[in-house]
Amino acid sequence: MLKEIRPAIVLVVSLTLITGVVYPLAMTAIARAVFPKQSQGSLIEREGRVVGSALIGQEFKGDGYFHGRPSATVAPDPGDSTKTVSAPYNAANSGGSNLGPTNRALVERVQGELEKLERENSSAEIPVDLVTSSASGLDPHISPAAAFFQVPRVAKARHMPEDRVRRLVDEHIEDRTLGLFGEPRVNVLALNLALDREAGR
Repeated sequence: MLKEIRPAIVLVVSLTLITGVVYPLAMTAIARAVFPKQSQGSLIEREGRVVGSALIGQEFKGDGYFHGRPSATVAPDPGDSTKTVSAPYNAANSGGSNLGPTNRALVERVQGELEKLERENSSAEIPVDLVTSSASGLDPHISPAAAFFQVPRVAKARHMPEDRVRRLVDEHIEDRTLGLFGEPRVNVLALNLALDREAGR
């Protein structure tokens, strides 16, 4: 009996060590050597302090900052564990809202966003990514059109000339990956940090 069980035990222990310890450690070491910044979370620092990640969006509320896409992520309600509350850019609960185009809650949210954005800048067409959330709910980027749409509000709140703010947006437009994949985009955190630096001069 032991003769038959022993190979099975050896195999389980060996595979556990190989796939659960050796392989993850090897991949982590290779990633740190080849992609040191990305393997550490693509963290962005300001004055020696981590302020966010280039890969995960965060909420900016003030008129003097560019805003990202709406985020559909949620977190447990502290008052009632059977319910959830909105928690924008909650990386522990990545995912879209899964609300269909005829869902009343989605329609009301989008209409509310549209009304607010029309008051903010009635002379421009509202980019779709300012009223729709991404599939992950964590998207750190907006389209160049969404960034340019916000320029008048940001410039007014910062008491800066619009062309100066527009130039900052131009400087932060990232091209398609390898020139082929995705669309041109603007990282909201990087743009807002550059805006703070520019306003501080």
